[in-house]
Amino acid sequence: MITRETLERQQIGIYLLLLVLGILIGTFAPAGGATLDILLSPLLAILLYSMFVQIPFIHIRKSMGNAIFMTALLLVNFVIVPLVVWLLITLFPQPTPALIGICLVLLTPCIDYVIVFTGLGRGNEQLMLAATPLLLIVQLILLPFYLSLFIGTSAAGMMQTGPFISTFIMLILIPLLLAIATQLWAKRKQAGSQWQQLTAWLPVPLMGLVLFVITASQIHRVYEDIQVVLGVLPIYVIFAIVMPAAASLIARLFRLDIGAGRALIFSSSTRNSLVVLPLALALPPSWALTAAAVIVTQTMVELIAELIYIRIVPSLLLRSRTSEQ
Repeated sequence: MITRETLERQQIGIYLLLLVLGILIGTFAPAGGATLDILLSPLLAILLYSMFVQIPFIHIRKSMGNAIFMTALLLVNFVIVPLVVWLLITLFPQPTPALIGICLVLLTPCIDYVIVFTGLGRGNEQLMLAATPLLLIVQLILLPFYLSLFIGTSAAGMMQTGPFISTFIMLILIPLLLAIATQLWAKRKQAGSQWQQLTAWLPVPLMGLVLFVITASQIHRVYEDIQVVLGVLPIYVIFAIVMPAAASLIARLFRLDIGAGRALIFSSSTRNSLVVLPLALALPPSWALTAAAVIVTQTMVELIAELIYIRIVPSLLLRSRTSEQ
């Protein structure tokens, strides 16, 4: 009989299987894969709801008061990350459309499924949840500035904030409110408690489905601009290697506890690709395809990296002295 513990122990294999299956379908049946795109946002919203239901929200207020973590989070995402991005685009020059895609995706920290990966990597997902409004507001303010600095004012002027705000409402706020309602229901009614227990089974299969849908529906963008994609791969691979190490050093410098340090690592390494993709598609047609392909490529690299992070972050980068914290 399959138990939740068995499912969680086998999660990496499940994710890899569905990731490969998505790539195969998106490659050999691109029309069918593209039709799955409509499922992405609903699946992600349900995934986040199922994750939020498991978080004890009575502790969120305490998490919000963790000024040291929030300071470290802002330092890593809005000082260290831009420095790393600037170095990478200097070492690996790119045409303007690709450069816009790179900056859009790497300069915006994730506000949705990073919470799920933080939990899977045994980090403090409560801290990440508490930090999402702050991350959203700061990136909205700073993204035009960094685009102007790295690309030019004309590129910054093309960006709109609507997709960021609508994504936050649909993928964070509504699932969060439903999760809180579920917890209140579970305290008062046995049916609510049973439903809450049932939702604990959902994160692993839903994360697998999200990975499958992303790859099946978006891989065609990569193939359509393969030369540019190959050119940006070194940037994404180096970023995926450098940022966990840099965040680990910052976590030690700020003397964060194990859970907070792991959360910092996942935040520094996980980018807002699902949110910024609509921004890229809103660019002039001559630039939109390239920028979108560049962003989707980052998503593919990041998904593979996340599967590695959830294994090595607890066991290697920030390992507790006891078996787990």
